[in-house]
This record gives sequence, C-alpha cells and structure tokens, in this order.
Amino acid sequence: MSNDDAGSPVTPERASGQPKGGKSKSRKNKTGGGSAKARRKAARLAAAQALYQIDLAQAPVENVVGEFVAHRLGEEIDGDKFVSGDPQLFADIVRGAIHRRAEVDGVLGAALDPRFPLDRLELLLRAILRAGAYEIAVHTDTHPRILISEYVDVARAFFSGREPAMVNGVLDHVARALRADDLAKPDPGRSAAEE
Repeated sequence: MSNDDAGSPVTPERASGQPKGGKSKSRKNKTGGGSAKARRKAARLAAAQALYQIDLAQAPVENVVGEFVAHRLGEEIDGDKFVSGDPQLFADIVRGAIHRRAEVDGVLGAALDPRFPLDRLELLLRAILRAGAYEIAVHTDTHPRILISEYVDVARAFFSGREPAMVNGVLDHVARALRADDLAKPDPGRSAAEE
C-alpha cells in the first residue's frame, strides 16, 4: 500500500476540516432527525471533524465534544436543517479514539506502509483512520465491513483522490488483525443474492 499523497499540500477544504462542497454526502438532501443509520453516518463524519480539530488546535477533548453537541450536530445551513448525528456515538468515538490513542495508533502503524507512518499523514486523513480503527476495535456489535464502508464514505466527503482507497485498505488490514472471525461471517449489509 502506498500513500504518495502524504506530503501533498493542504487545500482549503482539507485545512478547514469541512467536506468537499461544504456539505457531506451523508447529510445531502436529508432533513430533520433522519433515520438511525443516517444519524450514525452523521456522527462518524462529525467525529472525524472533531478529531481533526483536536489535533490541529490541541483543543481539550471535552471542549470540542461539547461544542459539536451544542452547535454542530444537526446544524442548519442556508435554511436547510441537516441530519443530527447521534450524540452518544459521536462522543464515544471522539473520546475513545483520544483516550486509547496509543493502542489505536499502534494498530494503524502496523497497517500502514512503513515508508508512510501515521505522523506523516494529513491530519484529516489521520483523524478518519483513528475513528475507524477505534470503532473496529471497540464496536464489536457492528460488522467490520460496515464500519470500513462508513469510513470510506467519510473519506469521500473530504477527498477525491486516492485517500478513500487508502482508508479502505488500512481499515481492512486493521479489521483482519483485530476481528478476523467477524470478517469471515457474511456482511449483514449485503443480501444473500449479492454474496
């Protein structure tokens, strides 16, 4: 696996931690509370943004969690009310990825190409990988393929290059290392006809 873009310049949307086009795919054309699945998707996207903010500004975890829960989950933009991310899932991912950073970074380090260690990755890409690796390790009630897919979607909200494929490959490696038995089970997100 290669990460040739690790040293690429940070574009304005990457620097702000905002999705491409200002809105995430998981929030597009959705209003109000949304389904449980949509709220989980929004929580994962917000968690990546919060982890990015914590890393960039060295902000206290609880301040960032509080800010997001109070002002950014389910925000209104241009008169449109977007899906409110599940605040419990959001807070769990952010707090867990920070408090278990050494463990998460260790498993990510083993999954990355040694030429491109975690500390060389763009902050936003690193935040997405940390959130995904944390969830794969801890949220064993969710099939790892679903989590990998969710975080590939988060990466697509911010990146249009090779980063989503990298997220896919790294998180697949993490899942194989931590939850190989679960990967052997059918993905509940696919119908029997697709298998």
